[in-house]
Amino acid sequence: MSTVLFDVKDKVAVLTLNRPERLNTFNVALATELNELLRKADEDEDVNVVVVKGNGRGFSAGIDLKELSERTPFDYYNITTLMEEMTLTVANMKKPVIASIHGFAVANGAGLTAASDLAIASDGTKFGLTAINVGISCIGPTVAVMRNLTKKRTLELLFTGKMIDAARAEQIGLINEVVQPDKLESRTMELASELASKSPLALQLTKQAFYKMSDLELSKALEIANYNFSMLCTLEDAKEGIDAFLNKRKPKWKMR
Repeated sequence: MSTVLFDVKDKVAVLTLNRPERLNTFNVALATELNELLRKADEDEDVNVVVVKGNGRGFSAGIDLKELSERTPFDYYNITTLMEEMTLTVANMKKPVIASIHGFAVANGAGLTAASDLAIASDGTKFGLTAINVGISCIGPTVAVMRNLTKKRTLELLFTGKMIDAARAEQIGLINEVVQPDKLESRTMELASELASKSPLALQLTKQAFYKMSDLELSKALEIANYNFSMLCTLEDAKEGIDAFLNKRKPKWKMR
């Protein structure tokens, strides 16, 4: 059985974490398959936007602790690198990734939430960096979390291992929106469809520029922004979008 399901409809790829009997915890198979399918979606010409969600009771409860027993430091390093690869994969993708979260997003689940470009959660969902409670630490997921939150908010989650609810997660910037449980799927797909209706090239260049600018000093960030905006202005989609706006019609975007 596949640990991550893959489906494409109306320019949206939906990746579903599929280890419900283990609370969608990350093992070697799931981590490997998730990265492979994220990259597959990024290269698929029929996909403009990617959604990641979980089967069963929740989004993900982190790394399967069975993966962390009786290994050498070298083995632990290789496994940890694989488990956290998703953060780099999502950042390096051209296409937007939306996390659709229910139930819980704990440890690596919280990391995947933070690594995603946008995130929507159902009311009642719990989030946490809980590994400190079993004598280890969610250092890996924190790489993505710390890029969403302030230092003190991140360290509060990391040091205490406490869970927060969806309302608090939205308040501190871990997620974008909280919806009622019965609205999660429809609202997620509504947002995905909204993004899929934009110029694919404009979205892709925007995301790539954003991640390149994120950790740069002001002058270098502005240089990247100005370069990418100049490139966007030369695209057929820019001419099409402006003409469609002025003539009050729906634009017809290029796919690439």
